[in-house]
Amino acid sequence: MGFFIEVVLGGLMAGVLYSLVALGFVLIFKASGVFNFAQGAMVLFAALTLVRLMDLLKASFSPFLLALLLTILVMIVLALTIERLVLRPLVNQPGISLFMATLGISYFLEGFGQAVWGSDVYTLDVGIPKKPIMLFESAFPGGVLVPSEDLVAAVIAGALVLGLGLFFQKTRVGRALRAVADDHQAAQSVGIPLNTIWVIVWTVAGLVALVAGMVWGSKLGVQFSLSLVALKALPVLILGGFESVLGAVIGGLIIGVGEKLSEIYLGPVIGGGIENWFAYVLALVFLLVRPEGLFGEKHIDRV
Repeated sequence: MGFFIEVVLGGLMAGVLYSLVALGFVLIFKASGVFNFAQGAMVLFAALTLVRLMDLLKASFSPFLLALLLTILVMIVLALTIERLVLRPLVNQPGISLFMATLGISYFLEGFGQAVWGSDVYTLDVGIPKKPIMLFESAFPGGVLVPSEDLVAAVIAGALVLGLGLFFQKTRVGRALRAVADDHQAAQSVGIPLNTIWVIVWTVAGLVALVAGMVWGSKLGVQFSLSLVALKALPVLILGGFESVLGAVIGGLIIGVGEKLSEIYLGPVIGGGIENWFAYVLALVFLLVRPEGLFGEKHIDRV
């Protein structure tokens, strides 16, 4: 029983990490109705900027704090640049045009990040403890082993979900974001400044990408394969719904636990590697039976 709980907890912690990336996708989708292909590149770019600035400022009194503040500034400038040069000319254009624009942003950020910061693998130490914690030692022989950094990630993800949920539901900007996603022209006709809304949402998505980059970079190292983490966020969004902040978390937890349990208990029967494709098979099943996801809104077209 102790081993089963350890596997489930490991899956939950992995799911939280997936959710951190998925939250950035939800933000952009809620504001534009478009899947942001560049979110993975933003995670990589934010982590690269942070770790390289920490190297440059290592002689200062607090290299992490200074590098973090500068990285936040860089992500804000990035959001302003994307809105001015890419999004503003595409106002009221078809969704496929915006999607292709995010694809171009993705490749640009990867190339630009490599040109500016280099392509080596960097170790990112942001002070997250790495020593595992033993839980329930009195209940189970040997206890349950839980990585400390995963627990920290869970707390960070919970705080982000709470903050973003309040942002979307309780603020005028959050309501304006939902209006813009429904119809650009209608939102503009009632006085919602589309350009300002896009700057805000890309800034917030950039800051979420920075948090995800810090956690993933601390766990795996900052390297260019970090941008591929975004591929795991797609099944999370399909399960939870592209428009739901809570759905991004629930979807991540389901996939994280499902991956670990299937690898441990089904792997010996049907072969290894289940953890690599389980999420996509589960997403395919959801597309067949509930394409809007667990918390997504049903769209009814009347003709």
